[in-house]
Order: sequence, then structure tokens, then C-alpha cells
Amino acid sequence: MSLAHLNRRDLLKSFVGSALASPGRAQPSRPMNFVFVLIDDLGWHDTGPYGNTVVDTPNLDRFARESVRFTNAYAACPVCSPTRASILTGKYPARLQLTDWIPGRKAWPTARLRTPAFKQALPLKEITLAEALKSKSYTSAAIGKWHLGGDGLGPLQQGFDRNIGGTAAGSPPTYFGPLELPNLQLKPGEFFTKRLADESIRFMDENVARPFFLYHASFSVHIPLQAPPELVAKYKDRATEDIDPTYCAMIESTDQSIGALLKTIDASPLADRTVVVFFSDNGGVRFQEKRRVPITNNAPLRAGKGHLFEGGIREPLLIRWPGLTKAGRSIDTPVCSVDFFPTFARAAGVEHSSVDGVDLRPLLSGQTIPERPLFWHYPHYSDQGGRPSGAVRLGDWKLIEFFEDGHLELFNLASDPGEQRNLARREKGRAIQLLTLLRDWRSSVNAAMPTLNPQFDPARANENLSGYEPATPAV
Repeated sequence: MSLAHLNRRDLLKSFVGSALASPGRAQPSRPMNFVFVLIDDLGWHDTGPYGNTVVDTPNLDRFARESVRFTNAYAACPVCSPTRASILTGKYPARLQLTDWIPGRKAWPTARLRTPAFKQALPLKEITLAEALKSKSYTSAAIGKWHLGGDGLGPLQQGFDRNIGGTAAGSPPTYFGPLELPNLQLKPGEFFTKRLADESIRFMDENVARPFFLYHASFSVHIPLQAPPELVAKYKDRATEDIDPTYCAMIESTDQSIGALLKTIDASPLADRTVVVFFSDNGGVRFQEKRRVPITNNAPLRAGKGHLFEGGIREPLLIRWPGLTKAGRSIDTPVCSVDFFPTFARAAGVEHSSVDGVDLRPLLSGQTIPERPLFWHYPHYSDQGGRPSGAVRLGDWKLIEFFEDGHLELFNLASDPGEQRNLARREKGRAIQLLTLLRDWRSSVNAAMPTLNPQFDPARANENLSGYEPATPAV
């Protein structure tokens, strides 16, 4: 029977059987713990390890010196819910039919395209990383943002043993108590970001004797822009016109919480068997809706959240893997959020072929992996001015296809990381090759496409969102 025809319970059994049926495969002598720190809306350039000189991130700076730093790591989508689904399943959002943030933005009635419907939750039939690791006696906690379904579709129904703070919501009403969420009650004035770190520390302390998977999904640095007043005051004189002072303060407070997590790990018996990953779910928010003042600047990358330009999908990624990674090394090979599931699962002795990602451990140990294309499918209009589009990256080349008018933008990211020179005309053969690759992939995953809107009105189609990026003329 193929994996496609196995039900959820059969798949979980098959994980165990597959691992046991491979006597020639080296099994880990001691199971590794996995701590996945996921930040919300943090841009590629927003922290010290990636060149930011405005915000103080001493804990991440130190962690980067102890880790491998990826320079071409990508989220599978330029917005949050789809990327989170890709992390937990190892599958592209287009394959999951979950291609926008939940519940998505209200359709603009006179836009050129009608965007497709998409799933409003991560389907329960999907096998999550928490479920895969459970077959190896792992305990798992989802602490912080969930945003992949509400009642009956939360972390506890997706293999996690503990849910603290996770709901269908994509952002908190406030970062300061009073605030009540599942298994979490903040007192008046209590800072939400710090409390989530405290809960993650408690979970690790309680599970020293057994392998665990901690999915620490911070709500920060997502709007609303709020941070401790003393930190906001610190950045009012330091921030520039391209980065909001409160946003800077949110980054530093997030760095402080990460520092507390790392301190707990490093001072415990867990240090030599705990993998720590630092990642963001999409690019930093340059402009939100009709706001005219930028929140952050993703330069040298173009645009930000909600766009398939590099500023919307390229992410900071730091991985510290005891016994595997060499401290301070950089990795330039392109990787994607679909790669975390197979990396963790296979390291734990769990085999699962029904994923889109690859095992990153060869890269982490200093080896290479075969060159492969990476794909994106975002058939929606974003709050940040992004237009329905798809993209593919192969080697140094990246092609974006814009669905409204079919125009193509081709960039060589090695020489033009800011995506300013559209080479689609000069490199016509390469553009056609990548477009064919992209369209064949869309067909293979049954990607839902937008359709023409019969109510399209050119005079009223523009919503005047601040982050709109004009077409790049071909040279």
C-alpha cells in the first residue's frame, strides 16, 4: 500500500516500522532534543548576525558564533500560516492548499483577479513533526503562536502534548497583561514575550529525562508594535527613518527571551544533545496596508512581507547542532522551511518519504547536497501590496511570474540580490526553462490558481496600499 493510501494511524505505525526495518542504518546513540525558535515577521537584515547595526541583539550575536549561519534560507511563503504549515509537515503550501494567512484578507471587488479559496486550517490528516517524533517517544510542546486552526484543530489535535497560548489568531491583542489564552493568564502589566520564554523554560526543565520537541513560536515581532517603555525610549534617538523605534525595541526584547532559553539549555545536562534552530516565518514588514511610514528596511533585499521578492521570503537561519555543526561557519546553499521536517524526523530515526523537503544534515556537517529548485506559490493579494505570483529559484537564478498580466521577472541573485535588473529579455531561454519548471511543479502539486474577475475595473482596481512594487522592466 502506498503512503498516499495510508490513513493517519497507519502512517504513524509506518514511521516506526520503517525505522526498525533499516538495520544497516546508523541509529542515534542518544536521541537529540529539538528546540525550534520561530520569530514572527522578522526580516533577514533585522539582527546583528545579518548585519543590522541599529538594534542590539547580543544573545543572537553569541548564538551565531556558536552556530552555522545560512545566507540563503527561505520561508515557503511570504506570509505566516502557510510557512508554519510547511515547517510542521515538510510540504509546500501549494500542496497543502493552504496558501495564505488564515483567514486571509477580504477580496477587493474590482481587482483584476479573483483569488482562489484555501484551507482555513492545517488538515488533521496531515502528519506533523510532533506526530512523527511521538513514534520515538518524544514529548512535544507548542508554546506561542499557532494560527493553523481553531477549536478542534489546534496543537493538541496535531500531535503536541502541550499547548500554551496557541489559538486561531495570528496576532495578540496586546503584548502586556491582562491577557488570557489557552493555559496562559497574564497579570496586569506582565510582558507576553518574556512569559512565553518562561513557559518554554519550564517545559524543558520538566523533560530533562526524555527527548522533547519544543516549538517556541513567538508572537513578536508581529504588530501591534509594543515593547517595554525603557527599550522604546532607548531607540527613539537611534532608529532611522527606515526602521520604527518600537519595532527595534521588540527585536531586542525578543533577543532577551532567546537569551533566557539558551542560558537554560547551556547550563543544563541538555546542552550536548539539544539542537537549537532560529528562524522567521516570512520577511520583515516594510509597509502594512496604507501606512506610509516604514516598519523595517530589508535592504539590500527588495520589498518585504507579502511579496515574492527576496525581502518577503529570505530569512535568518541559525542552527546549532552538537556534534554536527562547526561554530561560526556560513552556508550559502539555498534551503527552505520544508526541510526542517525531514531533517529532524530522520535524525530521530523516523523515515517519511511523503515530504517536499530534504535532510539538511549533510550541509550542517560540511558536505553538499544536490542542486534543486525551490518553489513558491502565492496566488493572493497581500496586505503589504503584494500581487498574485509564483516563483522558482535554481542555483543563482530566480524567476517570478506575475499572474495578473503574465509578465516575468528574472534575476541573478549572485550579482543582483536586490532584484533590480530584470534579465527576462536578455536571458530569454533561461526564463522559458524556469517558467516551464515552475508550471510543471504547479501542476504536480495541484496548485490552485486565481481566475479573471468579471467585475474588474481598471479605474478602481488599485487599493493604494503603501507597499506595492511596480513591475521591473526587462533589460
